[in-house]
Amino acid sequence: MEVLASSSASSTYPLFTLDNPNKPFSFTFNPIIISQVHPWKSFPGKKIEARLLCRILCKRTNLDNSGSWRSSTNAICKHKFVFHALCRLDKNFTSQSGLFAIRHGHLLRSWNTSSHQKVISHSQKIREHFSVVFVRLVAAMLLVTSASVALSNTPSWALSEENLLFLEAWRTIDRAYIDKTFNGQSWFRYREDALRNEPMNNREETYMAIRKMLATLNDPFTRFLEPEKFKSLRSGTQGALTGVGLSIGYPTESEGSRTGLVVISATPGGPANQAGISSGDIILEIDNASTESVGIYEAAERLQGPEGSSVELTVQTGPEIKHLTLTRAKISLNPVKSRLCEVPGSEKNYPKIGYIKLTSFNQKASAAVKEAIDTLRSNNVNAFVLDLRDNSGGLFPEGIETAKIWLDKGVIVYICDNRGVRDIYDTDGSSAIAASEPLAVLVNKGTASASEILAGALKDNKRAVLFGEPTYGKGKIQSVFQLSDGSGLAVTVARYETPAHNDINKVGVIPDHPLPNSFPKDDDGFCGCLQDPASACYVNNVQLFKR
Repeated sequence: MEVLASSSASSTYPLFTLDNPNKPFSFTFNPIIISQVHPWKSFPGKKIEARLLCRILCKRTNLDNSGSWRSSTNAICKHKFVFHALCRLDKNFTSQSGLFAIRHGHLLRSWNTSSHQKVISHSQKIREHFSVVFVRLVAAMLLVTSASVALSNTPSWALSEENLLFLEAWRTIDRAYIDKTFNGQSWFRYREDALRNEPMNNREETYMAIRKMLATLNDPFTRFLEPEKFKSLRSGTQGALTGVGLSIGYPTESEGSRTGLVVISATPGGPANQAGISSGDIILEIDNASTESVGIYEAAERLQGPEGSSVELTVQTGPEIKHLTLTRAKISLNPVKSRLCEVPGSEKNYPKIGYIKLTSFNQKASAAVKEAIDTLRSNNVNAFVLDLRDNSGGLFPEGIETAKIWLDKGVIVYICDNRGVRDIYDTDGSSAIAASEPLAVLVNKGTASASEILAGALKDNKRAVLFGEPTYGKGKIQSVFQLSDGSGLAVTVARYETPAHNDINKVGVIPDHPLPNSFPKDDDGFCGCLQDPASACYVNNVQLFKR
């Protein structure tokens, strides 16, 4: 008889003991230590028992002196698996603690009682029967062991509804966030630690745990949105918002170490615009609370509110500091204004110029641009000017669709993660409706996000000439995800590069030419600067489209 044992686990179980009832002999070994084959000689006697000492409940089965089977369950057998030595075994089985192959190739030829002769005459039948019983018992042992392991790995607490909401937010970040190092931390370990240590006894505590989790990413653009805020964000992209009409951001590197929040743009006709606030101004206080350590989204929430309510702002314009009280109003986000500018005496040099001002990328943006182009074309325009100044961005897909309007072919933007380019947005010209007329694009430091993607695509594909100042430099893309309770997450999912592989984050898109400092932002003023050579903002319409 030989026993082959090998083990890769660290448990001290199982142990084998072989006993000979007629001799005071036993041998116990640990399969972790013994890994080679040990030859054993046969032992004369009535029977040999091999006992596997495992933590399972089983029955002890033996042959009595009459040669018949008998079974009992007692305290001795409670933790032992027992088989008889009169059968030839060649079985393999696997336990949590190791792999064991047991062979018994020796049948005893002499017996002390006549009853054993009867057993030998039926050895074939017994062997077949025992093989089936043995396999079933081993299978049962493995099942019990697996169940025991599974139960031991299950947390002593059950996941609550609040835990499940936290896990939903965790999985969203795990799948979508751009930085797969998660700011240099183990994202899985954070989940386990948070579930054990963070209080989540009610919804507010769960929201706090989610915010705390997002704060570890050190990304101001990845944020949590409570249900009302998520609803407000969606309404803003769909065309209407109640507030003062400001788009704000963090000061860029070019603006030095100024504290507060910078105004990216003021919606034309909105309360802030009417009060004289413009791009580049710094908001120092909102309702007498400093903005020095306030995030842009928290500040945006403070600026919004019920229609007719008021908000007090402290704003710095250059060296001047102003204290203003604004009344919130419903801001209609019609993203496009257009106008035909006729330049006298320019019969050969673009006498009719179509001016299109695009203020944001909501769900109506690309359709509104197409409509404006069709209207201007009906008046026989010779060229177009696309004004993206103070356009703080919006929906990424609308930026892509607007670029397709002007391009007959080419790359629009490269989407990148930490490992390089992962996606390419391009066009084959099938959506182009204005790919031939001369085009100039106006940009400033209020041009951000999706409008920077559009400006970069038109510049790098040599479709347009850019005028103005470097853009804001927001080179990261966020996607919004709704959670099961109506709240949401805005998650940084990628960064982008222009078709020339320029990473514009914190740098911006650099224009081809500057504009005069006094160049106006409204459509009336724009046309006047083309028509009056004596004006301080005058731009020759030929120079406007010259590369």
